[in-house]
Amino acid sequence: MRTLAFDGRMGASGDMILGALLAAGADRNALAPVEEALDVRYEASTTVKNGISATSVRVLLDGGGGTPPGGDDHEDHDHDGGHQHDHDLEHHHHAHTHDDEDAGVGDARGTPAEGHGPHRAYAEVVEIVESMGLSTPVERDAKAVFRLLGEAEASVHGTELTETHFHEVGADDAIADVVGACLLLADLGVERVVATPLSTGGGEQTMAHGTYPVPTPAVVEIAERADWSLKGGPVEAELLTPTGAAILAHVAEGVETLPALRIDASGYGAGGYDFSDHPNVLRALVGDGAGRLARDEITVLETNLDDASPELLGSLQSTLTEAGARDVTVLPVTMKKSRPGHLVKVVVKPEDAERVAHRLAVETGTLGVREHGAGHRWVADRTFETAELVIDGGTFEVTVKVAADASGETYDRSAEFDDAASVADATGLPVREVMRRAENAVDPSR
Repeated sequence: MRTLAFDGRMGASGDMILGALLAAGADRNALAPVEEALDVRYEASTTVKNGISATSVRVLLDGGGGTPPGGDDHEDHDHDGGHQHDHDLEHHHHAHTHDDEDAGVGDARGTPAEGHGPHRAYAEVVEIVESMGLSTPVERDAKAVFRLLGEAEASVHGTELTETHFHEVGADDAIADVVGACLLLADLGVERVVATPLSTGGGEQTMAHGTYPVPTPAVVEIAERADWSLKGGPVEAELLTPTGAAILAHVAEGVETLPALRIDASGYGAGGYDFSDHPNVLRALVGDGAGRLARDEITVLETNLDDASPELLGSLQSTLTEAGARDVTVLPVTMKKSRPGHLVKVVVKPEDAERVAHRLAVETGTLGVREHGAGHRWVADRTFETAELVIDGGTFEVTVKVAADASGETYDRSAEFDDAASVADATGLPVREVMRRAENAVDPSR
């Protein structure tokens, strides 16, 4: 399984992720949709951090035009009767305080896009992403990252997601970080992304509402929703930004140590800080990993029914599968006033959710379908083999489903029941005996 592993010992930010992905082999041209939509350009250059050559990425206003940071477009906006939803100082970790003199900030090479653009509401950011003409998987990933950021903001400030306004992470460069990372990940074509425990740094961070300990509140909220671990240190500085945390929370599975990889590419993304004893870089390793199941992005739909006939419930397996469902489960439940009912749960790909939900509503007459939101499941590599059985002089075929992990090691074989039942009817053998013979036929060692 082609795997991308992030080494999180120095945290992560949006531009560090971009740099690491480019250094690990992603195509710079994949970023074109963002540059065209936002009128910005990505500038990638090589820098050295404590002896390690790393890729530094900046987002610049194309041609140096536009309103510079601190101009009219970057004025604080007052929302909800004077309560501002200021984000953590997103770019503190990768503020270019050490490299800007060499990089030529504000010179003919372009004006940094950091902070450029209005403080946008969550819905406005989603609208911008949807207008970029991205592929469905990339658009879905970018919107999921911004949803994580929005939910973290809403939780910190005690507001609803629809009322949340992004400040730093709603600016052009932050949008470029998130969408750019999703584009480069898609270009690498990896099947699995993992991250070792992410260092947050330490000390305190000054934000609009005061001084807070590191990790900042938004990072803590995102970490609660993530599939990886946090650890403090190793320096007194903010190492993990909300944007970096949100990107990795969506795409990466947490691991305690780097997995076994046959590495074919690697790279380092540079942060803005310089430390005396620690290279401020995010390392990315790409290679073939073995022995694991594949991560499959899904969402779950469900509804409660108290007036569905057994025939209708039985038909949902076929009708919802035709609409795109990956799995359909019907469970008996007790509803209000002790009425018996059924809970219908449907596993679907995120892009199929609306279509399957509509079919579920039409088929059952339900007034509402709940969605649990984007998540994932771990799935085996499934293939089908045909077992030929010779019974009483006749030859019969039974399909056998074979499950294997990413290394190709088979761990289960299961004969299809309908095929086995047909053979049992024709031969007089018990169904389970036919299934046993079919499974043995495709695995002589059994």
